[in-house]
Amino acid sequence: MKKIFITMLFIWATSMGAQVIIGDAAGTAPANKKQSVLLEFANSGDKGIILPYVRTLPANPAPGTILLDSTVLTSAKVKLYNGSSWVVLSGDSDISSSLVNQPATADGINAKAIIGSTTSAADGVLVLESTTKAMVLPTVTNIENIVNPSPGMMVYVKGSKKYLAFFDGSKWAFWIP
Repeated sequence: MKKIFITMLFIWATSMGAQVIIGDAAGTAPANKKQSVLLEFANSGDKGIILPYVRTLPANPAPGTILLDSTVLTSAKVKLYNGSSWVVLSGDSDISSSLVNQPATADGINAKAIIGSTTSAADGVLVLESTTKAMVLPTVTNIENIVNPSPGMMVYVKGSKKYLAFFDGSKWAFWIP
């Protein structure tokens, strides 16, 4: 039922050209900055977004593609495609035990949710299409407050130091601007 609701929400948002907030009605972006946001998440709960686990890297990824590369289960890595190559955003971790809960085969290989347009040439599970709007990541004040993080989790930490954090299955990796 939850998947049907989210799918209907995405379809509505795409047709209306509206912003989507997942998790609450307020989101994380300040009220005067909402016009630049396409997708955002709840401002509470110390939760993150889980990147897709892939067992084979996409053949023709779009620039900006981000995923958990689990082609080698004992050295999974969060990766970003920058338009010419894959950039590693985390260390190596053994996530084989975490993949027990992941499907062994792909269902709906061509299935994807698109926000911001009715179609997209980009190959992804969730595709955001906009030339003027962005995604605001789930924010937390401290990664220590996240209970049982999952491999591939990504959050923006808004404590005294601000940075991106990626959980690779055993430890957090950080990108500090």
